[in-house]
Amino acid sequence: MGTDHEILERLLAGNERHVEALPDDYFAEVQTGQHPTVVAICCSDSRVSHEGMWGIDRPGAVFTPSNIGNQVWDEDDGERIIDGGILYPIYHTGTDVVAVVGHTGCGAVTAAYRVATGERPPGPQGVDKWVDMLVPVVEEALESGLVDADADDERVINQLVEYNVDYQARSLREAADVPDTVDVYGFVYDFQGIYGDESGRTYLVSVNGETDPDALAALVPEGYEATTRSLLSR
Repeated sequence: MGTDHEILERLLAGNERHVEALPDDYFAEVQTGQHPTVVAICCSDSRVSHEGMWGIDRPGAVFTPSNIGNQVWDEDDGERIIDGGILYPIYHTGTDVVAVVGHTGCGAVTAAYRVATGERPPGPQGVDKWVDMLVPVVEEALESGLVDADADDERVINQLVEYNVDYQARSLREAADVPDTVDVYGFVYDFQGIYGDESGRTYLVSVNGETDPDALAALVPEGYEATTRSLLSR
């Protein structure tokens, strides 16, 4: 095989290892249907392991739509609607929990921040569409008083990441298509040591609209209080 197909060879070899490692009954419970307990809308960043972050190694547990900037919406003929990747499991697989998962150092949020402060969109058009949908979120965040606009870029961007998670989670809670019985959690996945010194920790920043870290700490099981943190000036 030529060097042009080295990545293909790695993919095939990796899948071979995957197949060989699976027990015979791995897919037994999900052969004919799925009933994931949570739909997690994540950023489609290669550094964010959508199932690995939860320690899940079985199929059918998490429904995992993703896009740049972990956005809960899409546009249809000029109208903003909740993304079908989130609504499908809610309506068709019995899923009643949504996790909105952003991550530190998000490139989509960074690009939206650059546009909001006068730079051109990064391109191409398919990327700009999603960046443009984030720009109003960033602009609102910068005017909210929760973001320290005079801080260094790293802090501002990570504050904007958290604000975006809160905003996306709030949008779900307010959407007519999302039943009131659905719980919505917001997390920031930290692999850069921004919230703490444990790489790969998901920090809980929102539960059904509640964003105060002390209030969130009272909601989590005992022993997990340290995972409820915020970078925003509340």
